[in-house]
Amino acid sequence: MRVPNHIAIILDGNGRWAKSKGMPRSYGHVKGCENLEDICEVAKELGVKYLTVYAFSTENWKRSKEEVEGLMKLFRNYLKKCIKISKKNNMRVKIIGDPSAFDEDIQQSIRELEEFSKDFDDLHFQIALNYGSRDEITRAVNRMLEDQKKGILTGEVTEETISSYLDTAGIPDPDLLIRTSGELRLSNYLLWQLAYTEFYFTDVPWPDFKKKELVKAIEKYNERDRRYGGVKEDTNV
Repeated sequence: MRVPNHIAIILDGNGRWAKSKGMPRSYGHVKGCENLEDICEVAKELGVKYLTVYAFSTENWKRSKEEVEGLMKLFRNYLKKCIKISKKNNMRVKIIGDPSAFDEDIQQSIRELEEFSKDFDDLHFQIALNYGSRDEITRAVNRMLEDQKKGILTGEVTEETISSYLDTAGIPDPDLLIRTSGELRLSNYLLWQLAYTEFYFTDVPWPDFKKKELVKAIEKYNERDRRYGGVKEDTNV
């Protein structure tokens, strides 16, 4: 089985999963977070080198105050716990998105986690927090304009130039995107990076998305005839 180098996942369905069990949405987020720990380990075992997950979007601030506060509490706990998880899995962790909207203690935890894990390389784990692709591209363009004014950025702007200003600079584009819980949209996620990515949608909610579901997604990926601009991918590489 040919394992994708980079898998991106939209972690959807935590709240609906909890509601189906007569539990509050916060319970679903906790269980979803626990499942993410397991999937990181599974991804590493399977040979995935890059895993990028959509955890909190720029639009998620519109949710109820109670749910947002619960998510912030969850982030505080998870970011600290992720220090141990990163060491266990030799996993480098990077936060993509705009962390400036979070309280200072969360921003500090992000900095500590990224610094602690910077030399790990078995798995590169990107967590999208306060992330929206249009926001990412807008921020990138503004940084490019600033660098042009300073004389840092000169000459023609290319696709490579734009990619180097995105939050994912230096990270290969995803080979496979997985969205759980039955929704069939991208929700403002990695719009630039997903240009040639294979999509896999499943009705399984995120807390129930275990190893067998990930393997199933990879098997479906292997059935695809991967082409870039009409040229089939060299499967011997």
